[in-house]
Amino acid sequence: MSDDKGRFVWYDLMTTDPENAKSFYTKLIGWGTQAWDGPMPYTMWTNNDNSLGGVMTLPEEAQKAGAPPHWLGYVHSPSVDDTVAAAKANHGAVIVPAQDIPEVGRFAVLADPQGAVFASFTPQGDTPGGHGGPPELGEFSWNELNTSDYENAWGFYETLFGWKKLDAVDMGEAGMYQMFTSAAGEIPIGGMYNKPKEMPGPPFWLYYARVDDCHQSVEAVKASGGQHLNGPMEVPGGDLVAQCMDPQGAAFALHSVKKG
Repeated sequence: MSDDKGRFVWYDLMTTDPENAKSFYTKLIGWGTQAWDGPMPYTMWTNNDNSLGGVMTLPEEAQKAGAPPHWLGYVHSPSVDDTVAAAKANHGAVIVPAQDIPEVGRFAVLADPQGAVFASFTPQGDTPGGHGGPPELGEFSWNELNTSDYENAWGFYETLFGWKKLDAVDMGEAGMYQMFTSAAGEIPIGGMYNKPKEMPGPPFWLYYARVDDCHQSVEAVKASGGQHLNGPMEVPGGDLVAQCMDPQGAAFALHSVKKG
């Protein structure tokens, strides 16, 4: 299980309209859905019969606090309680204290020092979810931190999860883009950078779903009531990415690999 430390292993959509969201994402990305037999209404996303996340109603207290619909990524930790303690010791915040999900595992929702929200998860069994290989079609392929101080944020996440730096890309006026991998990984799993001042809202994590054709998927987003924010644009290596919002206002991104 130590090889899984620091991998993103689960993705939850917290939304105001789960039924509409299920229709939107199953048509757009091709996911299936499976009801969870648990104490609260919860539906899992499936990709080729493998679970990768879930969708649930955004809690009323979160809505009252002003939280918009959003995606929440879960990072594997050998001990959620140790991760919570490390987060507090390094100027992070606890949004949801560590607690158990019977027969599933233990989790906590945290915020980094700049305010970006994420979750930590320790599975009850030996398999935390996801896999360490290259992301397949329909899986989340990239995890991107849009922040106000990526160098400070890097130290925070490195301490919590043992992430390792990979290449840093100079984006000119936009500054540096630092890519990273998990503690035992070699495959890039994400990046972080200082978001431009004109980008609204506090720091946040943005998750990229791999699709076959970014251009076609952007048109499908618009046709299904979502919003196209940016792209498709080419990134180093020739892949295409685009940023969008679903009909309820949750931000997400699309990624298609270079053909040929």
